[in-house]
Amino acid sequence: MGSLDWLNKQIAACRRCPRLVAWREEVGRKKRRAFLGWDYWAKPVPGFGDPRARILIFGLAPGAHGSNRTGRMFTGDASGDFLYPALWRAGFANQPKAVSRDDGLELKNVYISAAVRCAPPANKPSREEIAACGYWTQRELALLPGLRVYLALGRLAHDALLAHHGLVKAHWPFAHGAEHTLPRGPVLLDSYHVSRQNTQTGRLTKKMFDEILLRAKALAGLE
Repeated sequence: MGSLDWLNKQIAACRRCPRLVAWREEVGRKKRRAFLGWDYWAKPVPGFGDPRARILIFGLAPGAHGSNRTGRMFTGDASGDFLYPALWRAGFANQPKAVSRDDGLELKNVYISAAVRCAPPANKPSREEIAACGYWTQRELALLPGLRVYLALGRLAHDALLAHHGLVKAHWPFAHGAEHTLPRGPVLLDSYHVSRQNTQTGRLTKKMFDEILLRAKALAGLE
């Protein structure tokens, strides 16, 4: 089966979805003015975290000028600016900031991944692209045997995890704070996504997300 390091090298070399390959590479060439000095990653973004994790944090896809630039999940954009301080407050991270792959950030008891590993146009992967990336999800989760909790950030991440287990989403509805004990699997815990769209409008507050992380910690037996 290989190791997580081996798998992550395979993920970073993936070219399964032509639309996503074209988009991520175009973004890496054109860049954003604020990041003209950066050498964009512009490849699929592997998972990141503790191989012995009890909690999986599962997002939707890398941001075009965040993870697609830095090469690490939720690093270099507003979503990460909300997520990593929360993980630090909860005791899952050794520092509250994430700016690059070599910034010294380490996670404990948490692994971070996403339903799609490539930045999609308009942040909207297609159903076919989510299904294609499920190939990597299947292999990744098999290498994380200690998982007790899936923390899904948003409905699409929730649906992708259900699909991984072959479950019908109508029977396991998404709602912020919802908990689902999956057959032959971890507890699925839901949260609104940590996107700027949610955090700057107050739909998801620091207090709300801190409470979700504390619940994840309890469900994982870490309290």
